[in-house]
Amino acid sequence: MLAVGDPFPHFEVPACVNNEKTGFVKINDKTYEGKWVVYVFYPKDFTFICPTELVEFAKKHKEFADRGAALIAGSTDNEFSHQAWRKAHPDLRDLPFPMIAAQRLAFDLGIVHPEDNVCMRATFIVDPHGVIQWLTAYPFSVGRSVPETLRVLDALQSGEHCPCNWIKGKPTIKQ
Repeated sequence: MLAVGDPFPHFEVPACVNNEKTGFVKINDKTYEGKWVVYVFYPKDFTFICPTELVEFAKKHKEFADRGAALIAGSTDNEFSHQAWRKAHPDLRDLPFPMIAAQRLAFDLGIVHPEDNVCMRATFIVDPHGVIQWLTAYPFSVGRSVPETLRVLDALQSGEHCPCNWIKGKPTIKQ
């Protein structure tokens, strides 16, 4: 798995952006150039924990956007599977972020589970220069914390030294 400080890999992938016939676009590493990007990788479409995470990220979409951060979800499923899942799952129909087909990208990031051959439940925060500033990986059976992702984004964007459990607006550590 890549690490904090590594450049996020160059990529170009198909993505599902809505439920229409024309709901597919190409996204690459230049699409969000100059912006913070939060990549939310999940194991598979049509599963049980994954939609709970995507729904929570969707609920917080405006908070990420207010921080100048784009959200992108993805798995090793293709863009057509993503769209079929969006159409089939009522809570996913109006997701406000793209779902990428991340087969090659997942391997480049080092987040493909060696036995199950699907994405690990991983999150990357990438800065406007394309550098990984934070990443986490959870076991398949545990959903991630969207508030923690926002908290870390706030801490990274503060440019300060932030103590344990720091939240935006609280004092930072001065050296």
